[in-house]
Amino acid sequence: MQNAFVESFNGSFRDEPLNETLFSSLAEAREKIIAWKEDYNRHRPHSSLGNLTPPGFALKSRLETKTA
Repeated sequence: MQNAFVESFNGSFRDEPLNETLFSSLAEAREKIIAWKEDYNRHRPHSSLGNLTPPGFALKSRLETKTA
């Protein structure tokens, strides 16, 4: 394992959209993967970010920087 973050993402990607879905076309696969990626990057809490969503973590970081 060279990069734990990439390995973690690849595992989640494989387990969630790829193993759970039978795609009937390439267009459907692209659509579902884009939706999953949006959820993963914007709405899902990440343990590496203190169980915050990425936008929530960014907001917290900005607020902490302003008060410091």
